[in-house]
Amino acid sequence: MEILYEDNHLISIVKPFCIPSQGDNTGDKSIFDLVKAYIRTKYAKPGNVYVGLLHRLDRPVGGVMLLAKTSKAAARMSKQFQDREVQKIYCAVTERIPTTANGELHHHLRKIGGKNIMRAFSKPVAHSKEAKLSYSVLQTAGSRALVEIYPQTGRRHQIRVQLANIGCVIVGDVKYGKTSFNPDKSICLFAKSLRFIHPVQKKEIFLSAKLPLSGPWKDFRS
Repeated sequence: MEILYEDNHLISIVKPFCIPSQGDNTGDKSIFDLVKAYIRTKYAKPGNVYVGLLHRLDRPVGGVMLLAKTSKAAARMSKQFQDREVQKIYCAVTERIPTTANGELHHHLRKIGGKNIMRAFSKPVAHSKEAKLSYSVLQTAGSRALVEIYPQTGRRHQIRVQLANIGCVIVGDVKYGKTSFNPDKSICLFAKSLRFIHPVQKKEIFLSAKLPLSGPWKDFRS
């Protein structure tokens, strides 16, 4: 777990692929657990350590995550996330190259009953939520593309299901396409950066991580 940024109020890490953001029924160590342990060890804190989980990345996804070290910072940053004031950029490797190099996707997503899978519709349906994103193709290699994604809403599995809906399944994402598993069960989706206003210092913060260099990502090193 790489520490990307830290002050008295916030901590940002680069989440490894295939680690859950928070505890689940597998009992696997989560980012929440790891950050708590890091703070407890670094500052020799006895007893309970406060960590606020501000947002989540799916288990098979890697990249930039932001957590709070105080309840005040957590409350203020949570409002920024809820109000869509935090700018997020993701990168993905897709099995197919989008037909247009730059585009916008607008769908209505609904969870399939009893399953952790979302379905995209072109029009509103019962219990659906609007999902919007824009994207740019950065590079191509063979039949695959490196795509930069700018979500405008924050729906469950939004990027995964919206790209799959236009025939551009993310490499490794068997949940939303016919692609095969990556050896480590990751998917080629990476949270590249976050831009936000510091909840206490009131200055703009920009956090960015380098893209992975192994697996399908290695074809896009330039």
